[in-house]
Amino acid sequence: MTPTPDRLVRWVISLAFVAASSALWWPHPAAAARIKEVASVQGVRSNPLVGYGLVVGLDGTGDQTTQAPFTAQSLNAMLQQMGVTVPAGTAMQLRNVAAVMVTAQLPPFAQPGQPLDINVSSVGNAKSLRGGTLIATPLKGADGQIYALAQGNLIVGGAGASAGGSKVQINHLAAGRIPDGATVERSVPTPLLHGETIQLDLNAADFHTARNVAAAINSAKGPGTAAALDGRTVRVRVPVGSDDRVGFLADIENLPLERAKPAARIVFNARTGSVVINDAVTIGACAVAHGSLSVTISSTPVISQPGPLSQGQTVVSEKTDIAVTQQGGALIQMPAGTRLTDVVKALNALGATPMDLLAILQAMKTAGALNAELEVI
Repeated sequence: MTPTPDRLVRWVISLAFVAASSALWWPHPAAAARIKEVASVQGVRSNPLVGYGLVVGLDGTGDQTTQAPFTAQSLNAMLQQMGVTVPAGTAMQLRNVAAVMVTAQLPPFAQPGQPLDINVSSVGNAKSLRGGTLIATPLKGADGQIYALAQGNLIVGGAGASAGGSKVQINHLAAGRIPDGATVERSVPTPLLHGETIQLDLNAADFHTARNVAAAINSAKGPGTAAALDGRTVRVRVPVGSDDRVGFLADIENLPLERAKPAARIVFNARTGSVVINDAVTIGACAVAHGSLSVTISSTPVISQPGPLSQGQTVVSEKTDIAVTQQGGALIQMPAGTRLTDVVKALNALGATPMDLLAILQAMKTAGALNAELEVI
């Protein structure tokens, strides 16, 4: 029997509905990552650089030498190097100069002549660095050697104005940035081309991930190429030649790797009250009652005025009122939850604020009803 056009359309719609519905309940495959996203080669890292310098050309918003005497001392030392001698005892009233700290990150394999982005931050009481120019500043590493030289015009993402005791400011004006403001003067040697093996350091210690990294490399490059030493490091045998070694690393860092499920963790930000719960957190069945206690103290000034011709004095005293309010919380039964959505629903049933959740989850952890690590940042 040949189906009619109307019946054929209904069949197509039904099949499309079934396919769309199956996408909601069909389990999704585990998210895959690459080795380069979970591990890095030991010794291939950036190095912090720092320097002290002066920013000139400010529009009267520099350091006040009475409160920041090191600015005048630094300028005097720089002028002496340029052959300018300032008479002893001269009070230098500087308003267009500011002492700053310059920081940068020296990336791995950086060679002399390459540019670097730098950050410039005031160390005195300068009101703004907007429109200033950084004078040549050497940037040193942890060993005290100079690795870069910084100089250029600052970019400050803000603005401000003040007059008559009023002030308006947008963003932060005491720090700025100079794109390509430094030039590399010295390279840092790396152990990449030394030895017959290299070491991969995982971003987070996990035995399962270390085993998967070694297995993925052995599967692609042959058995015995990689071995997991512990939950953090994987030793890899590499070719001797530099070209072969670079190509070998390019191959293994792009190998697909099944991402391991993270450890159950709840992170609190004590400054903002933020609470972040990952997908591995589970809770056991428990009952929770949470109340709040508030103490209010109010002070009202009371003036006692003496009568006329009484030769008395006016006395000012304070009337203090203290009120203590305690709000009770009903006992709420929380069922066991094995999914993040169940945990969220159970915590929302308490109606607690994020700061209250910190106390509640700590108590649940102590009672053994919370399967997660608590971390406060």
